Amino acid sequence: MLLTRKHLSRRTILRGAGAAIALPFLDSMAPAATPPADTAAYSKLACIEMVHGAAGSTDEGVRRHYWSPAKQGADFEWSYSLQPLAPLRDYITIVSGTRARGADSTSPSEGGADHFRSSAVFLTGAHPKQITGPGVANGISIDQIFAQHIAQRNATRVPSLQLCAENIGLSGSCAFEYDCVYSETISWASPTRPLPMTVNPRAAFEGLFGSSATRARASILDAVAGDRSRLNRRVGVADRARINGHLDEIRAVESRIQAIEKSNAQAEQRARYLAPLGVPDSWEDHVKLMFDLQVLALASDTTRVCAFKMSHDTSLRIFPESGVRTPFHTLSHHSERPELIADFAKINRYHVDQVRYFLQRLRDTPDGDGNLLDHSLVLYGSPMGDSHLHDHRRLPLFLAGHAGGRLRGNLHRACPDDAPLANVLLTVLHKLGVDRVNFGDSTGEIDL
Repeated sequence: MLLTRKHLSRRTILRGAGAAIALPFLDSMAPAATPPADTAAYSKLACIEMVHGAAGSTDEGVRRHYWSPAKQGADFEWSYSLQPLAPLRDYITIVSGTRARGADSTSPSEGGADHFRSSAVFLTGAHPKQITGPGVANGISIDQIFAQHIAQRNATRVPSLQLCAENIGLSGSCAFEYDCVYSETISWASPTRPLPMTVNPRAAFEGLFGSSATRARASILDAVAGDRSRLNRRVGVADRARINGHLDEIRAVESRIQAIEKSNAQAEQRARYLAPLGVPDSWEDHVKLMFDLQVLALASDTTRVCAFKMSHDTSLRIFPESGVRTPFHTLSHHSERPELIADFAKINRYHVDQVRYFLQRLRDTPDGDGNLLDHSLVLYGSPMGDSHLHDHRRLPLFLAGHAGGRLRGNLHRACPDDAPLANVLLTVLHKLGVDRVNFGDSTGEIDL
């Protein structure tokens, strides 16, 4: 039988004045008689940095297994800080024992400059050049290597998304003659081109779905109402439900941003008085909003690459939801005292729990023949180990997702002592189908 059913383009976009909303994968986007397995979406990458180490990287934390589980392999028991990930066990790959050598000082003049160098190393595995102003040099980051790889094959409307939850906005020299840009971003499009990270959810929303010109309307969805109606007449019941669900999620995020802006505009005094109106005073609300924006961007294939910097090295934020009221940076310098290290582990666990929210959102979002977490690789970690010592060994890291079937999950892999962080980064690139012999100071791939 000859099948002539036309299918929608994967690049179908609902358009209106100032608005452009990409859609999730629909049944109507698969050619007639295509087996479900052949509709699997492209792999996606999300990189998340939580700064300044973890309690589990201290000698005390290693003994108590605050971060790395005691056992290797698939029968590991959850550590204290990673326990929130237990419901996602089949998707989690823990990698322990690595070192970010690029963040180490290489000369006396660099000593003590870890705060202003570490973030630049997280995704590049390089050693940032000690310089201020023109002439900054680092390495290209893996998110940008993957973005360039995608662009050669099937470019997305937004090549990559760079977000942060705390942007101090410094410029010039931060300290030790290191340019502040090194600590303000984790994404480098080239060794000399750092990419800015967006802290304002409103700016991120408009970058994905529409310009500021749409603010005059009650909702960005008003601008695409005509296209939405026409498309609904062309697709089946299941696709209409999927489209409407996707647009409802966009509207829910938009409504949260509008409510935050209204509340902040009316507040007599804000906790974050210098932050844009669209930034919540609550760190957790801010982070979840940024995670929801990433889910929408990945689900609609607006982009396949996200980088998210969850904090700043010298942040004095308090995370009361963790059960600890000591400022983050203050507690990170715990003087190796067991009781303070235990409190730091509570904050680490709280941060991991926010990532669990993101991973569950990915898992619960359909994508092709599976879900977004099936088709994604998420890297979470820090380029710092023992924060009190400014040590870059025993890095807290884990991967999540199946990367389109290339990553098994349910695994703890302990590397030989001081294996380069770049080995993890090289392995990530290979799991995403990027053919590279080496990366940074890598010495080989990790068996994951």
